[in-house]
Amino acid sequence: MALERLLGDTLSRWSRWDSLRQKAVNTFYRLTPKSANALGLQRNVAPSAQVAVDIFKGDWASILPEPFSHLRAGKMKLTEHPGIRWGLAEVGSLAGKTVLELGPLEASHTYLLAQAGAQSITAIESNTRAFLKCLVVKELLELTPAHFLCGDCLTYLRESRAKFDFALASGILYHMENPVELIELLSRASDRLLLWTHYFDPKIMQGPTFRHFDAEGVSHQHAGFPHRLHRQNYGKALSTRTFWGGTALQSAWLSRSDILGALAHFGYTKVTVGPEETNSPGGPSFTLLATR
Repeated sequence: MALERLLGDTLSRWSRWDSLRQKAVNTFYRLTPKSANALGLQRNVAPSAQVAVDIFKGDWASILPEPFSHLRAGKMKLTEHPGIRWGLAEVGSLAGKTVLELGPLEASHTYLLAQAGAQSITAIESNTRAFLKCLVVKELLELTPAHFLCGDCLTYLRESRAKFDFALASGILYHMENPVELIELLSRASDRLLLWTHYFDPKIMQGPTFRHFDAEGVSHQHAGFPHRLHRQNYGKALSTRTFWGGTALQSAWLSRSDILGALAHFGYTKVTVGPEETNSPGGPSFTLLATR
C-alpha cells in the first residue's frame, strides 16, 4: 500500500508539473509573435495567388503580368521594359531555341522569353530570395520552359561548356567586379546576346547621387582587352531587403565605348544599339543586340 501511495503521489506531482509546463508553453507561443515561431510559416486561409505572393510581401519589384496584374506585388512594369521588348522584336521568334538568362530577378523577362516561344530557358539567379520569387512566378504563370538555377552565374559560365541559341543579360553587367570577364564568358555561351545595362559617363553622372563612384577610374585589362573600371560601393544599400545587386561589396561600371569595344573584341561582329536613356536617376543605360 505504501508503494502504491508513493507511486500515486509521484504521478500526481508529475501531472501537475506537466500541466504547468504545458500552460507555460501555451503562454509563450500566445505572447510570441507568429513570425518568431513555426506557426508564422502556416497559412490558415484558402489557397490563392495572393497568398503565395505575400510570402515575400514588401519585397517585390515588379507588377505581375496578366492575369495577375491585380495582385499586390511590386510597382515596376518589368514585363514592359522597352529595351527587352525591342530586342526580342529584333530577334523574332525563339521557337525551338535554347536560351540562357542571367539575373531573372522575379522572372518578368523569363515570361517574355517564354512568350517568344523559347523551347528551354536556363535562368541563373544568385539572390536566394529572388530565386524563390522566380519559383512563385513560374508556378503562377506556368512557365514550363524555364529552369531556374540558384547560384553564381560567373562560376556557372566558367565551368560550363554549354552553348545556347540566345542569351539575355539584363541589369547584371554593372553589378560585376570584372564586367569584361562576363562579356567574354557570354561570348562563349552564345552567338546572340541581348544586353541591357547601365554605363559610366562622367559628364552625366555628376552631383551627390553618384558620389560613391570612382569617376576617374582605374586601368584594367582582361583577356587582352584594355579598359577602365569605375568602381562603386554599395554602402547602405546592402542593409536593405530590396538589394538586388552583385555578390560583393562593390562593383565596377564600364564606359559606353568600353562595352561596345569589349563586345567586338570577343567576336561579336554586329552590335545594334536599341533604346537608350541618359537622364535616368540610376545613371545612363542602353540596350544592345550583339550577334556573330
